[in-house]
Amino acid sequence: MAIFTGAGVALITPFKADGSVDYDKLCDVIDYQIDNGTDSIIITGTTGEASTMTVEEHVECIRVCVEHVKKRVPVIAGSGSNCTHTAIEITREAQRVGADGALVVTPYYNKATQKGLVEHFTAVAKAVDIPIILYNVPSRTGCNIQPKTAKTLVKTVDNIVGIKEASGDISQVAQLMYETQGDIDLYSGNDDQVLPILSLGGIGVISVLSNVAPRQTHDMVMKYLEGDIVGSREIQLKYLEVINSLFCEVNPIPVKKAMELMGLCGGTLRLPLTEMTSDNTERLKKALRDTGILA
Repeated sequence: MAIFTGAGVALITPFKADGSVDYDKLCDVIDYQIDNGTDSIIITGTTGEASTMTVEEHVECIRVCVEHVKKRVPVIAGSGSNCTHTAIEITREAQRVGADGALVVTPYYNKATQKGLVEHFTAVAKAVDIPIILYNVPSRTGCNIQPKTAKTLVKTVDNIVGIKEASGDISQVAQLMYETQGDIDLYSGNDDQVLPILSLGGIGVISVLSNVAPRQTHDMVMKYLEGDIVGSREIQLKYLEVINSLFCEVNPIPVKKAMELMGLCGGTLRLPLTEMTSDNTERLKKALRDTGILA
């Protein structure tokens, strides 16, 4: 059974002006998500700036999230690393503090061969009992999970159950679903490709857009899964410029600016991420206003 179906939010991590984690505001944005229909919280992923956190901060964010959610929706912990030992450590800690699953990204910078990916993900998954979702985002990691590699992992490791596909390559996703023959839970990792991936057998999205439009993102997925393809497509296209604006600079720079503009939290980022440019901020404001997200 899937960890979740629908729209899971790739949640931002609010920081105070001094750069420390704002746990009170984190709880506020979690409540905002759940109150507006989000189907799962994905904490400490790329959008959550986990790569700039200490291990202690990383685990504390997961713990606070789990305790605040109180099983209202599944909590999936981003727990990947380019170091297999560190990925195992964080994934074990995620299980210890009560996460319902883990999202494990491909090793970045040092990368890996396909054989290395099999051994990396197998080692992480076998260190825990919770289900694992693979995260394929080669534009950020320089490392691509090939369809046959995903097939090997899902067929040989019981608790590897899903994949967040953010390769942007629809042909590769089609090949992935052919190779796995439906034995993998497929989630879109790109907000502009939700419908194409659902059409290939996807069951949801792990979404940046959900931070600012949780109800709409949920509805886009559920309308499709319930057979209202026209209604789903209308949402996908209506919010396309918002999506494009949310990625006009490196994620999560724009989405944190959007949430600041909406009054949901401060927009503080940790270096090397920096303040959004004024031109792109105006583009983002216009997209948010045109769709009614921002008054």
